[in-house]
Amino acid sequence: MLRESILAVGREIVHSGLVVGTWGNVSAWDPEKQGYWITPSGMDYATLAEEDLVLLDLDHQVLDGRRKPSTEHLLHQEIYRQRGDVKGIVHIHSAYATAHAVARTPLPGIIGDLIQSAGAPILVAAYENPGSIELALAAAAALGERNAVLLANHGLVGVGATAEGALQVCQVVERSAQIHILSQSLGGPILLDEEQIQTIRQGYREHYGQRQEPSA
Repeated sequence: MLRESILAVGREIVHSGLVVGTWGNVSAWDPEKQGYWITPSGMDYATLAEEDLVLLDLDHQVLDGRRKPSTEHLLHQEIYRQRGDVKGIVHIHSAYATAHAVARTPLPGIIGDLIQSAGAPILVAAYENPGSIELALAAAAALGERNAVLLANHGLVGVGATAEGALQVCQVVERSAQIHILSQSLGGPILLDEEQIQTIRQGYREHYGQRQEPSA
């Protein structure tokens, strides 16, 4: 089931245009094996099978799999190491979020669903070479306690409780980045202040979704 979800997310990021070709990567934490499954390097998402995924531990040792793991496995490793709540990671190169990353412009808290799902602002990690431990450390630092981070001149990383949750974060950030760019033609966005942002976050944590009511 866990590996099936990674494959499904991989197919979706291509289908929805969040990546082109074989770029981007997806992973999910396996609590039973104390490691994370990650997509392999340079393989077509449409033809990936469960046996193509690679299982790594937090010391980048291969626990299972015969393929070469994604070149960004250190990025995933460092986030899992620093964020025990994260169980899924998606890295994409979507157009509007990457435009912010190229301009090195953080994405402010402009709409509720961005604030609720990802936090705000979404910061831009310092530029480091792709695949390097320096990039992994910069990304984890800029991510902080939020659920998304922009990689300078590179792309977007979303995290969540599952790979599907991380994908949803990426989708919300990409749409928010588009709205932010479009708002520039209307005179620029009116930003929410910190109190308003925290009120939205608190309301989301306490009231959003279906919650089990105590029985009478």
